[in-house]
Amino acid sequence: MSTDKELSGTRNDPIDPETQAEKRKKWRNLIAFWILGLCNNYGYVVMLSAAHDIIESKFGSTSSSSETTNNTTTSRDCNTLSTGAILLADIIPSLMTKIVAPFLPFFVHLRLLSCVILAASGFVMVALAASEWLAILGVIVTSLSSGLGEVTLLGYSHFFDKNVISTWSSGTGGAGVIGAVSYAGLTLWLSTENTILVMLIVPVIEAIAFWIILVHPNETALPVSSLGNGSKENKKEVIAIPEKTLKEKLAIVPGLLKYMIPIGLVYLFEYFINQGLFELIDFEGIWLDHAAQYRWLQVDYQIGVFISRSSVNLVTINRIWIMAALQFVNVIIMTFETLYFYIPNIWIVFAIVLWEGLLGGGAYVNTFYKMSKEVPAEDREFSLGITTMADSIGIALAGWIAMPVHNAICKLPQPTRLG
Repeated sequence: MSTDKELSGTRNDPIDPETQAEKRKKWRNLIAFWILGLCNNYGYVVMLSAAHDIIESKFGSTSSSSETTNNTTTSRDCNTLSTGAILLADIIPSLMTKIVAPFLPFFVHLRLLSCVILAASGFVMVALAASEWLAILGVIVTSLSSGLGEVTLLGYSHFFDKNVISTWSSGTGGAGVIGAVSYAGLTLWLSTENTILVMLIVPVIEAIAFWIILVHPNETALPVSSLGNGSKENKKEVIAIPEKTLKEKLAIVPGLLKYMIPIGLVYLFEYFINQGLFELIDFEGIWLDHAAQYRWLQVDYQIGVFISRSSVNLVTINRIWIMAALQFVNVIIMTFETLYFYIPNIWIVFAIVLWEGLLGGGAYVNTFYKMSKEVPAEDREFSLGITTMADSIGIALAGWIAMPVHNAICKLPQPTRLG
């Protein structure tokens, strides 16, 4: 009888208010990091999706190289400037920020305020630019916002539940899909300039996520699990994190190369494809014109990124170098496509590009998830921040390589498509 009463009492006990509060806080933080990942990468994605249009509208009309053979002229529809130039403007400032920021004081609120202001300024400059160089400056300012936001929020993530890495990564992947789709969709009805002005809502959402939704820790502190499973009061202790010296920070870097090199190669290969080869792929006589093909290939790529960045809790990959090797295979396939037009149907290209996005997103999320488990907690803030340089270095190299390759292929006559 007493047992029945005990069971009845257990069933009727109210849920612990502290437990409820912790669950709410956890979910708020997970949601906030998803939104922050989305907003932080949104401008970066939009600038790459708009790269073909920005170059065409700000740098003049396209130029076609032609060659006459057997009384037949074949020509390529090429912009005078490669979209790799927009890629460089979109990544080099971000890279410089990622190199410097980990060594600066971690004033997270000031950093995020700067990100919001820079992002809004970048959209306005690109949309209202009267000259090509003001448009490029707008891309640079947007890049500064994205780079500072990534290095800051990844570093800040280690003060929260480790699953915020997963939601952050999913949000950055979502930025790819939402950014690319929203740009491609809105340009069906609006001009490039008005489309970009509409996107000023994104920095506002970023501010709401950081200062209203996210539950900030009371101090810069490191959660430490207590011994045993004692009372609620013993669930967590917090200790202040001592600030590392520059020498101590530099000593950590060599141990991070095993994470940085594979992800850097993955990004080198995929962005060479995206910004060096996408605009050279041209299927004539289909429902999409050349510019629209570029936009929707970007959408397709971002869908793959989003799927894989959201999958780390289902599928975890430890050997990131395998994804680098597979991405290099994609480079070979797509380079030969731009040279010989041997792929008979655009849907095959869409499938390859989706696979490319899956590899890129998988490399990103698995690298940082792996680090969140393997890197000592006291080194994690700096390590996560400095490793973000690797993908930026790979992307910057891709931009430099893409420009001469673009120019070289544009000088070749356009082949007749097989099939």
